Parts: sequence; structure tokens; C-alpha cells
Amino acid sequence: MFPLWKNFTSVTRRVISPSAADFFSLRTPQTLSVCVNPSRKSSGKRFNVPPSAEFVARVSGIPTMAKLPFQETADGLDAAFIGVPIDTGTSNRPGARFGPRQIRVESAMLRSYNSGTRAGPYDSIMVADIGDVNVNVYDLKDTCKRIREAYRKVLATGCIPLTMGGDHTIAYPILQAVAEKHGPVGLVHVDAHADTSDVVLGEKIGHGTPFRRCVEEGLLDCKRVVQIGLRGTGYSADSYEWSRAQGFRVVQVEECWFKSLAPLMAEVRAQMGSGPVYLSFDIDALDPGFAPGTGTPEIAGLTPIQGVEIIRGCRGLNLVGCDLVEVSPPYDTTGNTALTGANLLYEMLCVLPKVKYF
Repeated sequence: MFPLWKNFTSVTRRVISPSAADFFSLRTPQTLSVCVNPSRKSSGKRFNVPPSAEFVARVSGIPTMAKLPFQETADGLDAAFIGVPIDTGTSNRPGARFGPRQIRVESAMLRSYNSGTRAGPYDSIMVADIGDVNVNVYDLKDTCKRIREAYRKVLATGCIPLTMGGDHTIAYPILQAVAEKHGPVGLVHVDAHADTSDVVLGEKIGHGTPFRRCVEEGLLDCKRVVQIGLRGTGYSADSYEWSRAQGFRVVQVEECWFKSLAPLMAEVRAQMGSGPVYLSFDIDALDPGFAPGTGTPEIAGLTPIQGVEIIRGCRGLNLVGCDLVEVSPPYDTTGNTALTGANLLYEMLCVLPKVKYF
């Protein structure tokens, strides 16, 4: 099958092969030319531009994130979408291994420009989908090793990874690779859970423990860590005592109810400063009424509007990586949880350094 994006990546490519023309039902080079974003004509640069649904049906083609080109490595990219399809670290409902696949499917709804902020990521940076890490679904520790090695290669190219999970275990090996390159990083962690347990059922590696492991290994700049949206029942009266003791700022969900989070994010930007920052967003931070497709849902959560405010509030930070985790498609047959995840990942792309705003 002819890849849909092939003839939309450059204004200089005006003629397509007959086989592609047949596939697109296009008859002349002039027909193709209207599919190219006019703003590229003055830049002289070539970036990957997803095909517009004005000309290519959303339901056609092989799903990649936002219908971007697929390439096997991060070479030449400023940012890359990467899938890490595991749920071996989950403690409750499985299914997050199917998250990357479903997010890609639902991402066909995404368009090139952010109407709310006027960000134009595809006018600014080179982006592609580089597929999935080849995980070991039978061995979580081996999977963590594979993730760490894969991200070392991505980061070595200067590319910023945008990760589709997968359960939250993946943040640990990703941050091992990130800190190896950048040193201890700040962390904006959006979640219903702190994920700072020490041992769960005798295991130190799982989706409830990644940030405890990160602190132990010196991967985080603890004075530049904020956890937003934490809530639910706990194993002690103060479930977040350990986080506060490390110097994390903890923002429980009760502090977020009935308000805009834009003022909070102004404070977060001041806290993070100019150092490298990693953004980790667990979809269960959102109320399960909005995002039921997840493994450990907690009621009374954030709204999608607040989730967008948090990500847009990261504009200006020195983001060196982002993830969106814990989408479990089997628990949301509507696809709306994955659709929300796809949109949040696009918002992350829009706040990366070097992205233009119009």
C-alpha cells in the first residue's frame, strides 16, 4: 500500500507516480499542489506534514501517530512519537499494551495547527512516528532494559521523545536514559497516583514504583518536581508524605476543583526554571467520566480542560521528553480515552522548544 504521507512532505514535490495518483484518486500535479501548506513556500525547509483530511480520508492508510511518516530511527528528527506497548507492570486492570495502537488510530482526527494556541509544529520541527520499542511481554525487567537502550539511541540523535504507553513503569527506564544525557531533570507529573511505592507484592519494579526508583538513582532534581491531580483512598492517612519529604510539590486534586489551572502552571514554570524538564501524564489523572479506559481509575479527577491547561502551561520549559501512559482501550469501547490521549500528545508536541506560534 502506498504510504499516505509520501507526497505531502515537501512543496518541491509536485508530481506523483501513477500508482499513487490512482490510490489518492488524484489526476494532475495541480490537484496535489493544493494539499501543500502554503506557509512552507517561504521557509525553504522540508518538514513532515500529515496529509489533510480535506484530501485524504481519515479512515484510509496504515495508522501512524497523526498520520505522520514512519521511519525506523530518530535520525534527522527534532521529535518522535514512540510506542511502548506494555502492561506487565499493572496492578489492576490490564490492557495498556494496546494503548499505542489505539492512540494512533484515534489520532487520525488531529489536524496540523492548534486552533487554541496557534501553534504550528509541522511548520517548525521535523517529526515522525518511529514505531514501538520491541518489548518482552514475559519479562518486565528485560523490557525495562530494552526501553532504556532504545531511548539512549533516540536521545543520542538530539531527538525529543514523545511516548505513548503502556503502563507507567516505562517512565523509569526512559528517565534513566534521559538523565544519562541531561543529568537530573525536573518533572511535571500529572496523575491520580504518586507512583512512589517502594515494594508492591515483593516487586520493586512496576507502575506504582517508578518515581521512587528514579529518586534513589538520582535521576530527578527533587526541588523541581511537581505532582498534580493526586487523589483517592490510601494505605496511610498521608499517602504523599514521602513525596513531600523529597522536596516534591504535591498538588492534590482538591486544590484543582472548580478552577482554572493556568495560575498553578505559572508557579510551576517558576519552579522548573531553565533546566531540563520531563513531562509524564497518566491518563488516569482525568476523571474516569472523561477517560474510563484505564487500569486504576479514581473518581473526582481533573477535567480534559485542566489537562490541556497543564500541558499548555509547560510552554517555555526546556522539555526534553514527554509521555502519555495508561490508556487501556478494552475498558473504553467508544475510543474516547485514546482520542483524548492523542490530543494531549499533540498538545505536548506544540509546547516543545522551537515550535512556532502564529
